[in-house]
Amino acid sequence: MTSHSEFGLETSGLDVAKTFANQIQGRNVVITGVSPNGIGEGTAIAFASQKPKTLILASRTRSKVEDVASNIHSKYPDVDVRIVIVDMSSQESVHQAASEISSMISTLDILINNAGVVIQDRRWTPEKIELQFATNHVCPFLFTNLLMPLLLKAAKESDTPGATRIVTLSSAGHRLSPIRFHDYNFEGHPIPPEEEHIKDLPPAFVKARDGYPGFIAYGHSKTANILFALYLQEHLRDMGIMSYTLHPGGVSTDMSRNLDEEGAEAINRTSKYWKTPDQGSSTTLVAALDPALNNPVGLFLDNCQFKEPAAHATNPDAARRLWALSEELVGAKFTLGSKL
Repeated sequence: MTSHSEFGLETSGLDVAKTFANQIQGRNVVITGVSPNGIGEGTAIAFASQKPKTLILASRTRSKVEDVASNIHSKYPDVDVRIVIVDMSSQESVHQAASEISSMISTLDILINNAGVVIQDRRWTPEKIELQFATNHVCPFLFTNLLMPLLLKAAKESDTPGATRIVTLSSAGHRLSPIRFHDYNFEGHPIPPEEEHIKDLPPAFVKARDGYPGFIAYGHSKTANILFALYLQEHLRDMGIMSYTLHPGGVSTDMSRNLDEEGAEAINRTSKYWKTPDQGSSTTLVAALDPALNNPVGLFLDNCQFKEPAAHATNPDAARRLWALSEELVGAKFTLGSKL
């Protein structure tokens, strides 16, 4: 259990940060996917409110992340805010960003993998990987592993095992599909029954354009987030690092900007309550800060509390296979430990 059972649907990220202020003060934090009026901005403002040592905002569009930094400076002028430009659909960009961050700080206490995308039309990355899988999982996988030396050093120097955290945002959308190991790029290769998406979905969720079912591909990538967090948790907890993942809830942002009218309406029907970006950051803050989570008491959070994800997202064999596939796609091997 988390330490505050009263936290839930309408909880403010600012309130969570205030509750766990001692877990923020004097620590280094990196947040990806930061733009105005989004979950990333809500998360960044909440962290900034409690005097972190260094707050690094990593995002693709300079003007947008600069707007967030300016907003933070106006509210909390004493916070050391840094900006790093990173395109989470480009492995080259991820390497550059990780190198830049490593030159700014010597330890990293909290990494928030917040960046994500949802689309309905097939797009490719420079590495010829389907865009949603690359942006939502493959590049965060690479980014996290490139920053691992900073995280391990922070954990080694910490007096509190488990206070060093990796938090990766997933979605309730993970329930749509397991990982398609036999067709991760959604190119139409045959897949076994256990890799099929769930049945009886609304037509908008299975709609395919030129053979590309965008929402199913999104669900596949969000399942990857949970399996990634599972692998990290199992391998890093003995080294003093905890890993969690979460559904932020229905949050009023511009993430649906790439969807057509039918797709946007389908998303609108998935939630009865739409959170503000501040409320949408609250579960991230609990996952990153709550001392009750210094030991592995769960994996996936929703509305600031633990919730059981779909069975296909908690399979250790799938987590191992995904790690191996991810290494193959980034052309590197990352050895963390001996579990799983």
